[in-house]
Amino acid sequence: MLNTPRSRRGMVTSPHHLASEAGLRVLREGGNAIEATLAMAASLPVVYPHMNSIGGDGFWLISANGKAPVAVDGCGASAQAATTDFYRTKGLSAIPSRGPLAANTVAGTLSGWAEVFAISQEMGGRLPFSRLVEEAIWSAENGFAVTAGQQELTETKFAELKDSPGFIETFLLDGKLPKEGELMKIPALGAALRHIGQHGPMDFYTGVLAKEIAADLARCGSPVTLDDLKAQKAQHREALHVAIKGATLYNFPAPTQGLASLMILALFERLGVKDAEGFDYLHSIVEATKQAFLVRDRIIGDPAHMIEKAEDYLQADKLDELAAKIDRKRALPWPVPVNPGDTVWLGAIDKDGIAVSFIQSIYFEFGSGCVLENSGIVWQNRGSSFVLDGNGPRALLPGKKPFHTLNPAMALFDDGRRMVYGNMGGEGQPQSQSAVFSRYAMYGQGLQAAVTAPRWLLGKTWGDATVTLKLESRFDPKVVQAMRDAGHDIEILPDFTSTMGHAGAVVMHPNGVFEGATDPRSDGAAMGF
Repeated sequence: MLNTPRSRRGMVTSPHHLASEAGLRVLREGGNAIEATLAMAASLPVVYPHMNSIGGDGFWLISANGKAPVAVDGCGASAQAATTDFYRTKGLSAIPSRGPLAANTVAGTLSGWAEVFAISQEMGGRLPFSRLVEEAIWSAENGFAVTAGQQELTETKFAELKDSPGFIETFLLDGKLPKEGELMKIPALGAALRHIGQHGPMDFYTGVLAKEIAADLARCGSPVTLDDLKAQKAQHREALHVAIKGATLYNFPAPTQGLASLMILALFERLGVKDAEGFDYLHSIVEATKQAFLVRDRIIGDPAHMIEKAEDYLQADKLDELAAKIDRKRALPWPVPVNPGDTVWLGAIDKDGIAVSFIQSIYFEFGSGCVLENSGIVWQNRGSSFVLDGNGPRALLPGKKPFHTLNPAMALFDDGRRMVYGNMGGEGQPQSQSAVFSRYAMYGQGLQAAVTAPRWLLGKTWGDATVTLKLESRFDPKVVQAMRDAGHDIEILPDFTSTMGHAGAVVMHPNGVFEGATDPRSDGAAMGF
């Protein structure tokens, strides 16, 4: 898949073609990019349930008229009952990664939906919310085909998910593991989405649906209560940004790793690599990643508890200092602690130039594994990333936001182009962002070619246990050997692997032509009209 789809009146992309189709239909009906993205965000929890849910968190970047984006934080905080003593009295020294004790934070993404829907209306959006969930409801009630990825992850993660309340009843078919192409329905989720369409997303926190959710969470054994849900509000945040040659890059502030994504590209640019795909390119961008991750892991957490300011590391003198630490011939010893993740990124730009980059997540595949009985909602396990010892940015406290690997990206070019791009996959998110952006914007590759090209991943991500530098097997063997000779611990993966995440991008050119790209590693599609 190398040819880039183009259109004249708008473009959407997501990791599942039915979600992309839902977004495209909204654009065809005169909806804007925010409305199209909401339609995709509602569809993906149904047709791609192993990857995300409305029981997770979400982060938005929205730009209009080529101006700097507004950032909307739909991240939930830890429950008031989620204290270190809560876990220690249960004999635990760490928060479990699955089950009800991992479901310890409020799911914030619906609060983000409510906020961006209000922004959409301010920008002239006219579609009712009930319209934006129509395709999602139909698929939940009438059925959708199980993807190969859903089959694989249900099989490989079943041992750790089977004891989570509601998982077997929802995601097995007649008591058997689902197979690719089989029909699956989630009617309870369809009913919940219909209710949200009628009463608005905030009913998730303050209405009838909130009471059902709180009761189901209590039955599961989660510490999240109705009072925790009522306290949830989305926040407007100032996007982080950094200037490089020919463009200004934007990403999300803490508690996400958006800082790392910006730092990688800013550091890499300072190294003056002449050509893509050779040793100098791959080694330099991996070493830039290491420097960015060292900063990220030291300072990023809930912004209310951070000591250092993320934006300080995007100043020219600090970036110059860190770039100077990169050895152009030898690899810095690795690893450092790693962060898995399971997520979807989706984007849209409409005919009026409203550009949206959005990412929605439940952390691990199938999140905590807990499925709420009355609503079919899979609850996230993002709070399992908290630690029970110490007082750093990721130490557990009630009402604290967890660290997020999520980070939607956007670029505004000096020549008038607008680009939204992103990727799912924990540690791989900023790395794939750097691959796609650098290949497209710095080295002139086609947008789809930049997404399709072989990728790398330093560290581990969802579904993986090793902390090596992973390379897809399509890299030139001479480059692979040179990387080994430089001291990189190389692991070769198949030609195309979901370990690298599911990337996508949309570009609007000044002449009104749109370009889109989707990842052949996913079930997605870039669609325009």
